[in-house]
Amino acid sequence: MARIPATSRRALLFGAAAVSSGALLTACTSNEPTNREAATDNAAPVADDKPGKPVTIGFAGPQADHGWLNAINDNAKSRAERYSDVTLEITEGSNDTAQQIGQIETLINKKVDVLVVLPADGKALTQVGLKAMRAGIPVVNLDRIFNSPQAYRCWIGGDNYGMGLNAGHYIGEQLKDKPNARVVELAGLDNLELTQQRTQGFDDALKNYPNIKKVARQAADFTVESGQAKMAQLLQAQSKFDALWNHDDDQGVGALRAIEQAGRDDFLMVGGAGAKSAMDAIKAGNSVLKATVLYPPTMAASAIDLARALGQGKGVGGLAEFEIPSSLTLYSAVVTKDNVDQYLPTGFI
Repeated sequence: MARIPATSRRALLFGAAAVSSGALLTACTSNEPTNREAATDNAAPVADDKPGKPVTIGFAGPQADHGWLNAINDNAKSRAERYSDVTLEITEGSNDTAQQIGQIETLINKKVDVLVVLPADGKALTQVGLKAMRAGIPVVNLDRIFNSPQAYRCWIGGDNYGMGLNAGHYIGEQLKDKPNARVVELAGLDNLELTQQRTQGFDDALKNYPNIKKVARQAADFTVESGQAKMAQLLQAQSKFDALWNHDDDQGVGALRAIEQAGRDDFLMVGGAGAKSAMDAIKAGNSVLKATVLYPPTMAASAIDLARALGQGKGVGGLAEFEIPSSLTLYSAVVTKDNVDQYLPTGFI
């Protein structure tokens, strides 16, 4: 199970109490004690670890048929267990949109206080998100976004473009002094928008390094088997290159097998998502895999934090506003041997 380090996002989300901008202005422009007291009185109530109003959170996600999706479920469950005031109603994951819609409608009929939904298909589940919102149940839309902002109160998710951008910059910095450097890309499913976004970010980053050329790209499908097969094709077609970016650490397991079978060690590899196996390999330092770019499944834990705050009518510590934000995009950090120990507890299996 992907565990969350003590220095989690809650330090940002639920830290010191936020105050309104008006209160801040008053405190900064007056020396009167009464004004300072007024600023304190106007402080926004923020969620913290202390037990508060009981909240029932309904959680609906797709089938956990991938290590990252399984980590999403684990993060949601383990975070909810930390709070004595949270009851988590979790559905059985499904990739069938009709079945997931039915599961969410069941949670609506149960009158849960807040819904957290990672839709199998954001477009197909937009209407049930709207139904929940119209029923007075705020929705935290996790990662795969609904088509309408009216279908959720808050969206939280990863940054696919940022993954590609940071992977490209990392590779660019490693190869910036190498003349005529060549890179290849092992992408995910090409019919998914997220794959296109990751590739676009990667290509945009490489534009900053005129000495680097992307010479080949293959699309796999996020599985070990496809990673091995497509990587073998890349290796056969490209006898010489300097770096590889692989979009997904699960398919990266297969890619590494193909690389080892071919006896190749003449390039560096960067992975994607943040699997524990990738981090273990980075730490060991005995393969071509030198870094991975995170798409953090800890977003599910943060979604539970946000849902709890919504259910208790509280805001986010460290921000001046009284309400939680309408959207939160998580940063895609690059994990290397220098910082892998910090991120290992978040690596998914």
